Amino acid sequence: MTTRTASVTWTAANARRMARQGLTAPGRLGPADVVGTLPAAHAQVLSAAELSIGLRTTGLTRAGVRDALWKDRTLVKTFGPRGTVHLLPMSELPLWTGALSALPDGRNPFAKDARMTPEQVEAVLAAIEEALAGAELTVDELSEAVVERAGAWAGDLVMPAFQGMWPRWRQVMHLAGHRGVLCFAPDRGRKVTYTRPGVVPLDGPEALAGLVRRYLHAYGPATPAHFAKWLALSPAWSAELFAGTAARGEIEQVTYEGGPAWVVAGDTGFPAEPVHGVRLLPYFDAFLVASQPREQLFPGAAYTRALAGGQAGNFPVLLVDGTAAGVWHQRRSGRRIAVTVEPLAPLTAGQLRELEAEVARVGEVLEGNAELTVGKVTVGAHA
Repeated sequence: MTTRTASVTWTAANARRMARQGLTAPGRLGPADVVGTLPAAHAQVLSAAELSIGLRTTGLTRAGVRDALWKDRTLVKTFGPRGTVHLLPMSELPLWTGALSALPDGRNPFAKDARMTPEQVEAVLAAIEEALAGAELTVDELSEAVVERAGAWAGDLVMPAFQGMWPRWRQVMHLAGHRGVLCFAPDRGRKVTYTRPGVVPLDGPEALAGLVRRYLHAYGPATPAHFAKWLALSPAWSAELFAGTAARGEIEQVTYEGGPAWVVAGDTGFPAEPVHGVRLLPYFDAFLVASQPREQLFPGAAYTRALAGGQAGNFPVLLVDGTAAGVWHQRRSGRRIAVTVEPLAPLTAGQLRELEAEVARVGEVLEGNAELTVGKVTVGAHA
């Protein structure tokens, strides 16, 4: 049952978010359609993205997600929100690139002598675009091509990275993804490759308004501050964006948990019943990262145990009745997948049966045999 209201509780908002993402009753959507409901799947760890997608639909395995990414090309792997690697629907890439390339510049995290001038940034982006036209290059091959086109300065080893130093030009790789001149291509052996997606970004203001609507459809009601947190940008800039979108009648204000928040215009229907059931969500699942207020999704002890310094995504999470109620971990050996789940409170017999079914689904998506152990998770965040 759905009711229409201008005053929304967190319980109702959470139930709608979960329903729209297939977390209450998974449907039979294709991978790109599932990702569109998120509206982006974090993919720094691709196996986690595959699980995020697979658990939201039926009959889909990690092979199906990879086919959508590398064969059918209905998904694209690129730099998305917060400059991190995401899977996006290829059909929506013009909107995403238009919106992301229109975002204001954030604080430059690089040392002063490593930074690039605006002219150098544009020279590198043009070099990347030219080098990747019709090509799939490893990062070393792309580096050679960029230095050849932009100049030797682009190859200066000035960026601290892992065991060594990266060339100067690599600081704008995420920006190249945002501009739509770079995305990931299939791995060549153990080496990552890049190509050009061949899309034309939408006009910035139109694309930003579209991104606001997609975010609010997935996570509304939400405030400009929530949206800013999702993109790691200034709340003041976000407030101006929301104000302009509202002035055009594209979004409307409701009362959410006693304060003002926003939904897509006319989208004021919410479930009358709270969420029930047990779900497992992997690292950096979009629902865990984007749902706000975070204190409601991670109540009590879950805020300490299932978050890392208040940051969501570093632990896979057990959801019980729509809120974080524990953490879990998987360890794979061949086809055997050992799943350890640590509930923060004892599960009922019915909840334990649901958990067993959820673990079986993890095994199906990951194409293995999953075995459940209920006990302490001893590994740390993002292990």
